[in-house]
Parts: sequence; structure tokens; C-alpha cells
Amino acid sequence: MLADRGPVTLETDGRLSRRDVVGRVGIALGVFAISRAIVWSLFGALGVSERQSVMHLLAGWDSKWYLLVAQNGYAASIPAGIGKHAQTDLGFFPLVPLLIRAVHVVTSLGFGVSGVVVSSVLGAAGALALYWLLADTFDTSAAELGTALVFLSPAAFVLVMFYSESAIILLVSLTLLSLGRHQWWAAGVFAALATSADPVAVAVIVPCLVASYDAIRRRGEWASLVAPLLAPVGVGTFFVYLWVHTGSFFEWFHAQRSGWQQGAYGSGLPHAFADAFTTSFQNPNDTVRIVSALVSVALVVAFVRARPPAPWTGYVIAVLVMGLASPIVGVTPRLLLRGFPLFAVLGVGRGARARQVLLVLSTGALAVLTVLSATWHWTP
Repeated sequence: MLADRGPVTLETDGRLSRRDVVGRVGIALGVFAISRAIVWSLFGALGVSERQSVMHLLAGWDSKWYLLVAQNGYAASIPAGIGKHAQTDLGFFPLVPLLIRAVHVVTSLGFGVSGVVVSSVLGAAGALALYWLLADTFDTSAAELGTALVFLSPAAFVLVMFYSESAIILLVSLTLLSLGRHQWWAAGVFAALATSADPVAVAVIVPCLVASYDAIRRRGEWASLVAPLLAPVGVGTFFVYLWVHTGSFFEWFHAQRSGWQQGAYGSGLPHAFADAFTTSFQNPNDTVRIVSALVSVALVVAFVRARPPAPWTGYVIAVLVMGLASPIVGVTPRLLLRGFPLFAVLGVGRGARARQVLLVLSTGALAVLTVLSATWHWTP
């Protein structure tokens, strides 16, 4: 599957031929299907070994909050206290719950099954969008490997859960693709949807600004301002809703600070290093953060060497800064998955042996973290 397919065939008007379009769709969906089969197999084996249903595993951790919002809507206030007792669904963004709710209403499926439908559709569409983005920017060989490395990245098991990462990959890929084609309205709409999906996805505003600045500087294309102006509409609409619903425009921040993110901003990664060495690496969350931080350095080096477009760089930098600024996040496998261009560009210019090694290492890390999430109390 991962052989170099060379340049695509163009019609006389510059468009892809029907054969190439079908080929791209087939390869992207094939990569997605293989990755999904691997993850579902891992969850199935874990369900048997842990004597839990697969649905129970899928609905764990953050998934339960998205399902609560889909079922009941947002709470009206934050519970009293600090930490676990103060955790509330007000700390989660609305796009994924809205989609789950919509599928439930239209199909009458249970909320859990509706969540599986949403994650599957978003994942397949995300694979297509990412493949197209990579093929347009680099070549089809890089697109195959890059798409596979994203969907087999260490935290990719959350893509089958009811998390926001599938929506991020889809919408940010479409935003970057539209920016590269100077389709400013489309880029702004996709970016606005992304900023309604997840707080880290707000980083998509940065590539919109970068692309618009470049278009104005080089060509005087002031219409490009549409993209960065539309991008914050998603998160802004959510915060306005919270203002009406709870009385506070900043209720999401309050919910996060009360339930999860206590401590000084920027302390997440330093705390992980300090706690890990103090406790001899007995805390799995600290250990995973440290390993992820070290891996991220190599990913950043490879990313720079691939020389991606400036908007991609802006997005990756914004994602990493947001993670490092958090009191609890730091650099985690999930954060790196949200900064998926880091994995996607690993497919650029790789020989056959390097491609095989990367796939084996990535799939192995995915298997390890999937098992740890269910058996070692690591929080994905």
C-alpha cells in the first residue's frame, strides 16, 4: 500500500482525473479502515481481559462528559468545591455532543451507538481530508504514509471514542487545504467549526492569520481577512451561549479551573518531571508526559526539515504553546495528535525501510498506550 505512486494525472483544465480521485478516496479510506480495525481489535481484546464491554471502554474518560452533554444539555452551574467534586460538563466544547445528539434524534439509536457513528464518520472524513491536504502539498507517497502515521499515532485510539480529535483532524485539514487554495470563506467556516469542537483547536485561528497576512503582503488580497475573522465565531458563539445559560461568558474557564486545571499556568510539564523523579516514575501520567515531551522534540525537528507551508507551522506552534501553558496538560500523546501535522509530515521523502520502521514504531506505541489506558490508570 505504501509504495511511491509518483505524480497524479491532471485533466487539461488542471483538475484531477476521475481515476486519481477514486484512487485517493480508496487509499485514504483503506488506511482509515486498517487503523480502525487495529484499534477495534485492541479494544475487543481489552474488553475480554478486563471483563468489560467495549462500549464501556469507549465511553470512558472524557467520552462520558460529551455523552452527558448530548443526553441532557449543559449544567446550569459549577458544583461547589475544587477538583473531582467540582467537575462538570461545562468544561467541554459543544460540537461533538451536538453531532451525537443529532444522530440520536434522526436515527433513534442509543447515545453510545450514536457516538460510534459520529466518531466513525468524522474519522473517515478526516482521513480523506488529511490525505488530500498532504497529496496537494507534497505527493501521494507522502500522503499515504502521513495519513497512516496520524491514524496510527500513539493516542489514535481516542479516535474511536467520543472525543474531539477526529473532528479536529477533519476540520483543521479542511481549513489548511482551503487556505492553500486561497478559498477564504471556506477556510473561515471550517475554522469556525473547529473552534467549537475543542479548546486546543482554537489554535486554527493562527494559520488563518498567517495565510491572510501573506496574501495581503504579497498580492494585496484583503478578502483573505474573511478567514481569521470567521475563525473565532465557533468558540465565541459557545461562550455567548454560556453567558446566557449560566450568567458568565467565562464559565468554561471557571469550570476547567475548578474541576481540572488548578495550579499555575505553564506548570504542567515541570510538575510532571519533578513528580516523576520524586516518585521513581510510579505515576503513569507523569511518565507518559515526559516520554511525549522527548518524542515531541524529534517530531518538531522532522517537521522543520519537511519545510511545510507557513500556516501549518503556525498551527503546530500554537498547539504546543497551548499545551505547555496548561497547568495539567504539558505535552501529551493527545496534544500531539491534535497537532497532527507533526506526524503527517513524517511521510515526506522517506525510503521504504524508513517507512516500515516508522509504521512499526507508531503502531507499537499505539498498542502500548491503548493497553495502558485500560489497565494502568493512565488518563488519555
